[in-house]
Amino acid sequence: MLRRMADDDSTYLRLRRMVLDLDPVTAPTAELPRVWGALMDTGYPNGAATVVCLADGTTSLYTSTGGGILGAGAHESVAAPSRQLLAVVEKHLNQMPPSTEDTLPNPDWVVMRALTFTDRRAVPAEEDELAYNRHALAEIFHAFHAVITQLRLLDDDR
Repeated sequence: MLRRMADDDSTYLRLRRMVLDLDPVTAPTAELPRVWGALMDTGYPNGAATVVCLADGTTSLYTSTGGGILGAGAHESVAAPSRQLLAVVEKHLNQMPPSTEDTLPNPDWVVMRALTFTDRRAVPAEEDELAYNRHALAEIFHAFHAVITQLRLLDDDR
């Protein structure tokens, strides 16, 4: 279900590692008392992609095959679904077990990660189980995809 990529100097792995190793970027708020960030890693036959949403507005998409979108949270069309995603992660946080594991998923698998003020949490799942609402945390998956949709629209406009 999870695979480990070679720990080389690729930009993708460095960017992803930087986010996973960050200290909280904000203080707790009434809306987000526990969560300050979320990542979703998706495995593909030829690599992986990671969506990052942080409470300070940072929203990015990294791909292991090169490319991505950085700094998209400055656009309200992306910022709004990013804030909604973090609220959904906060809502479901008790269903996400603590995890320090950081391996990437195999093709057709996803790992949804929560960055909290006290720990990291992660839930691996088959993408189809999430996409077709057959998983308890499908709402988080769909909230991530609302962000991805806006990232793609923003990228198309460029």
